[in-house]
Amino acid sequence: MIPIAYQLIFLTPFQLYKMSTVVRENIGLLTDKLIVKVSKEDYLQSFEKKLKEYSKTANIPGFRKGMVPSGMIKKMYGPSIFNDEVLKSVEKKLYEYLNEVKPDIFAQPLPLEKDLNKLDINSPTDYDFEFEIGLKPAFELPSFSKETLTLYSVEVTDDMVNEEVNRMQIKGGKMTEPAIIDNEENVLNVLFTEVESSGTSIESGISKENSVILKYFTPKMQKELMGKKAGDSLVFQLNKTFEGDKLEMMLHDLGLDKNDKEAAKKHFKLDLVKIGLIEKRELNEDFFNEVYPGKGILNEADLREKLKEEIEKYWTSQSKNQLHDQLYHLLLDKTSMDFPEAFLKRWLQTGGEKPKTAEEAAAEFPSFSNQLKWTLISDKIIVDNKLDVSQDDLKNHMRDEVMRYFGQMGMGEDMSWLDSYVDRMLKDEKQVDATYRRLITERLFDFVEKQVKTKEKKVSGEELTAMQHNHQH
Repeated sequence: MIPIAYQLIFLTPFQLYKMSTVVRENIGLLTDKLIVKVSKEDYLQSFEKKLKEYSKTANIPGFRKGMVPSGMIKKMYGPSIFNDEVLKSVEKKLYEYLNEVKPDIFAQPLPLEKDLNKLDINSPTDYDFEFEIGLKPAFELPSFSKETLTLYSVEVTDDMVNEEVNRMQIKGGKMTEPAIIDNEENVLNVLFTEVESSGTSIESGISKENSVILKYFTPKMQKELMGKKAGDSLVFQLNKTFEGDKLEMMLHDLGLDKNDKEAAKKHFKLDLVKIGLIEKRELNEDFFNEVYPGKGILNEADLREKLKEEIEKYWTSQSKNQLHDQLYHLLLDKTSMDFPEAFLKRWLQTGGEKPKTAEEAAAEFPSFSNQLKWTLISDKIIVDNKLDVSQDDLKNHMRDEVMRYFGQMGMGEDMSWLDSYVDRMLKDEKQVDATYRRLITERLFDFVEKQVKTKEKKVSGEELTAMQHNHQH
């Protein structure tokens, strides 16, 4: 290591100039102050040049263009021009320093003062301007090879396939209007009116039309509704008519709090407005071609095999997403990192489109610092492991997305338009940026996934979905 005294000897004249015009000192954790020094020689010549330019172009009543006295120009425009030239000189020196030294900082330097009253056009002198910079922290990632995560997988059952076949038949079916309720799949168009237990209407009570499938009611209520026709009515109590998630759904539809036990005890009058029943589509070749055009589905067995394949693909994707959620928390929770908190809170107050109060910045900081932490972690993994997304990767992904989107509507055989369509997408900076971020994030997680150990655990679809709902970020 060369002693500091000898290091100074070997500094270039340019570096010595830098040291004399920008002084840096530490003022807190990962926070430095930059003192930018400007002499009058730095700005005075450009100030006087600007004044002359103004005198040649200024339009002032009573004077010909270019003939306005310099004293009047200086009095009218001098202070603002003077301030501008001093600040331009400060900015130039500041960014020359940052470009030369390249400190690893967050955002842009923040001025520590905004009072320009010290600038005096009548007494040009040397000035010091102070800026604060927030430095990015050094940190170490956790050892991936020591970690074991759980890969939750869902086994696709015949019931899942049956449910999907049934859903597709109903979706493609035709609505009929039977005279009476005679099927658990009947869709009931009803009017709910809040009443007393006696059936007397409550003034200013809830009144709302709704559609409910008969099988959503309790078995006892289903039995009571069987045989009813449009125009019939009955009084019921919510918590004795609906159960579990169906009760929560009805409370929500009626504008009531699902956690309010008293609300669940309310009575309503049900007026049956209309009865409907979807006549399911027949499982024939026309139906198969409609739901899977050009896929060669010839019979119900082919349909079920195709559906099972797609359902497995869906749950494999969901399983992977949940594993990536675990990886996200592993990286975030097990990586220690400090931040220049005071600097970042100041930046939050002034760096956005709208200024924030100190209280708003403090409230926003925990979420903001987590996002910042994740950005630093992901950037480190990407750079250290040379992860990348090429132009061809972007183009191929966009092509696949377009084909998937239009494929759902039937693309036809003529695909000559596809390349030019994708080329137009590649000229959209926002589209390219969003696609790049999505792909590089996938590559990051795929990379980390290969570094950790996993153990598989079978769960139901409901259990896996609940895990994902509980881990939103």
